[in-house]
Amino acid sequence: MQVLSRVSRLARHLDRQRSTAFAGYGLETWEFDVLAALRRAGRPYQLSPGQLLRETMVTSGTMTNRVDRLASRGLVAREHHPEDRRGVLVTLTATGKETVDAALSDLLNAEEKILAKLSAAQLDHLAVSLRQLLLPYEDEDQAHQQVRSG
Repeated sequence: MQVLSRVSRLARHLDRQRSTAFAGYGLETWEFDVLAALRRAGRPYQLSPGQLLRETMVTSGTMTNRVDRLASRGLVAREHHPEDRRGVLVTLTATGKETVDAALSDLLNAEEKILAKLSAAQLDHLAVSLRQLLLPYEDEDQAHQQVRSG
């Protein structure tokens, strides 16, 4: 119990830290998550709405609302899919890329300060342990996504 309670407390502190890092760029955590998913996709920084759903684990209605809000701020754009006339791609704009890169840099600097308290061996051990705890959930998420995609 004391382990999971500490993980839960740490998660709350990390969530606050993320919110603080993103607030400087006018971003909510969910906005950063969508922008970061597009950034991770690599050039040309675009994903289909379905791919974004899988990356961010939200419903299609939620994703539509999120893309609408990000598009209204000029951080993403909707483009027609070149291979599917009915399809759409969500693309990170230049402003969106600059914003997510700057927010990510601030977040990584803040996280580095937290992790600096641990030795390399402790970090390795922690990473392995956390991965083991997450595996059942990630396997479950992956199975759920496969069922939904058919």
